[in-house]
Amino acid sequence: MPGSTPPSSQRIDHAVRDLEGVAVDRLATLVAEDSQVGREAGALERLAQWYAEAGLAIQRVPVDPAALDGQPGFSPPLEHDYRGRDNVVGVHDPGTRGGRSLILNGHVDVVPPGPAAMWATPPFEPSVRDGRMYGRGAGDMKAGLIAALTAVDALRTLGFEPAAPLQLQSVIEEECTGNGALACVHAGYTADAAIIPEPFNQTLLVAQVGVMWARLTVSGRPGHVLDTGGGVNAIDAAHRLCNHLAALVESWNAPERRHPAWADHPHPLNFNLGRITGGDWASTVPPQAVADIRVGFFPDTDLAAVRAEIDAVIEQALADDPALAGATIDRQWRGFQAEGCTMAREQPLMDQLATIHHEVTGNEIVPLATTATTDARFFERYGDTPVTCYGPEANAIHGIDESVSIASMMEVSAVLARFIAAWCGLRPLR
Repeated sequence: MPGSTPPSSQRIDHAVRDLEGVAVDRLATLVAEDSQVGREAGALERLAQWYAEAGLAIQRVPVDPAALDGQPGFSPPLEHDYRGRDNVVGVHDPGTRGGRSLILNGHVDVVPPGPAAMWATPPFEPSVRDGRMYGRGAGDMKAGLIAALTAVDALRTLGFEPAAPLQLQSVIEEECTGNGALACVHAGYTADAAIIPEPFNQTLLVAQVGVMWARLTVSGRPGHVLDTGGGVNAIDAAHRLCNHLAALVESWNAPERRHPAWADHPHPLNFNLGRITGGDWASTVPPQAVADIRVGFFPDTDLAAVRAEIDAVIEQALADDPALAGATIDRQWRGFQAEGCTMAREQPLMDQLATIHHEVTGNEIVPLATTATTDARFFERYGDTPVTCYGPEANAIHGIDESVSIASMMEVSAVLARFIAAWCGLRPLR
């Protein structure tokens, strides 16, 4: 029978390893849930069930854009109904405080899989090959959610639970707005520290760029193709405009404008034309095109300043570029309006996690300044909660044949279980 002496690190590692089969089965079940934005309900219910089985109290946190609008960190949502998509939080409240509180946060939403025919196996039919699980969301970031749950379960199998409050948060819309995590912070879900097991190959996140989305509606003038010069091709104009905006983002990469966290990165900021639609007839000069774009920018850059620079480039291009003569452009700021952030490397959260990573893996942890954004910004900038990302090794996230290393997922789970024991403290199950 379990005693009152907290388990050794070696016993924790063994308990995690014993749960590998359960963890892999759960990951497969979660990957099989098509949880693209707007469809997260099934995955959220699976996690709520498993959290309850782990002895956690289930709390649901709705995302109400009207209540969040005007809050720091809010992003204008896309065209999705928020009903039935409440965040799920599994809460452990010991009643008395025996250590430091902790949040393990992860997102259930996944990006579209792209053409299914390009995948070796269907994107929502998980497949294990050569020690890796394949499927959309396997890496980004359902393996991280399972690693966190497995860490809690491993401690329970040893007869222990955290001595301080612990939250397992499963949130929506990390991939497009972050309003899921913002809703949790706005509702008061904070702690002494937070870890997000994003698939960053067991590195330690210390900085992330800001990200802004915009929808550009380019209007031209229709005409018959017998004389294309009689019209203004909106699709061509949209591409031309995006070239101007890509040059703007490229200028932000210049050494004199570069943030020191990315001093050694070859190209930290990127412009992406992610989606374009337009035209209505093969033999008609297209009168309108809609382009959805993404730009990255460095921390400590004001969102209004980014928008102002984009606006200035658009107005200058309309005035000076003959290829845009006769076109008009409407801007809509929707989706990510996400500030960048940095996290102090020298702090208790980072030091403790780095130490445990070294003990488990035998390797020194590598700090990471990522060229993407994560929900870490909400805890760091708005939630008064020290935060980092530490998650498994994954491949082709947002791409074809996305996969995650099962061994890495289990190693992350062992690190998280040891971290809970050290950070929160442990007490016998009650």
